[in-house]
Amino acid sequence: MSFLSFFKDYKYFAIGFGILCVAIITIIYNVLNVQQPLPIWQPAMINAEMVDEDIQHKMKYHKIADFSLTNQNGETVTQADYNNKIYVADFFFTTCQSICPIMTDHMLQIQEALIDDEDIKLLSHSVTPVRDSVAILKTYALEKGVDDRKWNLVTGDKKQIYELARKSYLAVKTSGNGDKYDMIHTENFMLIDKKGQIRGFYDGTEPTDIEKLLADIEILKSFGGS
Repeated sequence: MSFLSFFKDYKYFAIGFGILCVAIITIIYNVLNVQQPLPIWQPAMINAEMVDEDIQHKMKYHKIADFSLTNQNGETVTQADYNNKIYVADFFFTTCQSICPIMTDHMLQIQEALIDDEDIKLLSHSVTPVRDSVAILKTYALEKGVDDRKWNLVTGDKKQIYELARKSYLAVKTSGNGDKYDMIHTENFMLIDKKGQIRGFYDGTEPTDIEKLLADIEILKSFGGS
């Protein structure tokens, strides 16, 4: 039997087999590329330098603690304002001349990208709350283009902000200068879900991390925000 004759006899089988192979490969590709949920970060998963020693070994059930702070408009901001919201949090201070201007510019980028999405909010905590009064925060907000509907810059009791930073957001280092509640903020942006869980850490000075953060927000939304 010649090759041509063999091909004619089995061409329909070959075509059918080829179609089946393509279908199988497509199914496998789709299964392997099913969108995966974002991780839920726990204190034990984080560099211990960023975490209060009392919770460094906590492996589950970590959430952002209740809070009551004051924003740039002199309004009280609590966790109730962020209930059932996805939000991005960070720590800064208005006189910072190193990483803060870059972080603020990137937070503004996030604000603009999600300005019409009512499920998304932003929250920036001052690590020098005594210095960053409501008036100073308001001036800073106006200079930078902060949208009050979307983004709160908050000040308040230093102990509470310290504990939020170290025990909730896992985002700052201690300075070791003898002040019990002193802290050194980092470049971290934290993505918080609708249940108050940390779903991601991002370098707020890196454009590629901001792109990833925006993409991760979409992933989180696809799972209902939690």
